[in-house]
Amino acid sequence: MTQGTSGTPNRYVLMDYEAQEKRQPTAEERAAKKEKSLWDAKKALAERKKADDAFRANFERLKAERLTREQKS
Repeated sequence: MTQGTSGTPNRYVLMDYEAQEKRQPTAEERAAKKEKSLWDAKKALAERKKADDAFRANFERLKAERLTREQKS
């Protein structure tokens, strides 16, 4: 047996796979998946809103500080 470039033997292994049909989810599984995706989306939106609100508050604070400095100059 000859060695390949990676040091492994050069041989082919034939695999015989049978096609398996994918099991269809039940109505309960589909409903649960849909509910989870809605919950995840609401959670993501709430986190995004919180981050946006924090960013906006910081932006306004920095803007007020800058305007105060400019007026003193």
